[in-house]
Amino acid sequence: MTWSRPTFEINGMSGGYTGQGFKTVLPGEATAKVSFRLVGDQDPEKIKTAFRAYMEKAIPADCSISFKHHGGSPASHMNITDPAFAAAKQALSEEWGVEAAFVGAGGSIPIAGDFQELLDMDTMMVGFAMDDDRIHSPNEKYDVESFAKGARSWARIIATFA
Repeated sequence: MTWSRPTFEINGMSGGYTGQGFKTVLPGEATAKVSFRLVGDQDPEKIKTAFRAYMEKAIPADCSISFKHHGGSPASHMNITDPAFAAAKQALSEEWGVEAAFVGAGGSIPIAGDFQELLDMDTMMVGFAMDDDRIHSPNEKYDVESFAKGARSWARIIATFA
């Protein structure tokens, strides 16, 4: 479900007293940074508009809310029936000794959609992380073996297109 469902993330929050110790006072101001991971044909402008409308409706009458937009792009999805994807899968399977799997990920990375829209080509995003690498988490790691096999994997993939 990871790659088929959209997400809403709270990236950071602040408000109230944040110094040493504590104070039992209500904050006069609070902020939050949020983002959305879009999937399929979701429109970032429509999502942004809907989120703002929801928040404006939920805010108490004696409070105010403001928004700062930091960018956005539509999600994209690639056609994995293209023979290039089968060739890459075969090259990866040979390098790693297990059958490679197509995993829907990276479709919210803006450049993937840009290549698809502007160049009329699907983007093949190939990752070499293990499940326990915890990519994008505070305790992220990456094995040296994955780095080496990843480099060899790309050499195999490129060789299949030569």
